[in-house]
Amino acid sequence: MSSNIDWNDVVKKEARGLNDEDFGEVQEVSNGYVFVQKGIINKEKFFIPQDKVESYDSDVVRFGISYSEALSTYQGESHANSPSSHAKSDPVSNTLDSEETTIPLTEEKLDVAKRVEESQTTITKEPVTETKTMEVPVVHEEVSIERRTPTGDQSYTDQKPATLKEDIEIPLRREEVEVSKTPYVKEEVVVKKKPVTETREVTEEVTSEKVNVSDSNV
Repeated sequence: MSSNIDWNDVVKKEARGLNDEDFGEVQEVSNGYVFVQKGIINKEKFFIPQDKVESYDSDVVRFGISYSEALSTYQGESHANSPSSHAKSDPVSNTLDSEETTIPLTEEKLDVAKRVEESQTTITKEPVTETKTMEVPVVHEEVSIERRTPTGDQSYTDQKPATLKEDIEIPLRREEVEVSKTPYVKEEVVVKKKPVTETREVTEEVTSEKVNVSDSNV
């Protein structure tokens, strides 16, 4: 199967072993070996022979070995036939190239926004009934009888005394109280709206990242 693989296409593709174990990412293919690297800080480097590749589906390179076998057999800084191994055996050139890895650290920040919510206050007018008493002077007519001695020509008359009982009606007038109610504006109530500023505390958890470096001896 490995003979049909375009090895230039597997670089930067995901590498996995038996039972879908994660090997990391393919970095390079040369001299019959596939260079696979796993991790960012504590990097694990594997130089696995090309004939250990079982399949490639344009996304994942699958090896026919387990992760423990890769650790015990193929982990290292180089493979036996690579140029880097010859350089490593040369004491004059036995130096490590410096590498720089940029790791972005993210942090959450609080973004506070304000929205306007509407509510309403109800002002209610309701009738209040009370009893008021007023004193009103009223006038009425009464009859009083006064007896006096006739004067002048009234001493004699041709009129005979009445032989029957006679009622004489005298109209009397009196004032009656009539009550009516007239509405008027007693006072005015002015309703005002004004902004009132208050301070509220907003508490929320935020997450940030930090880096811990652990030394690993291979």
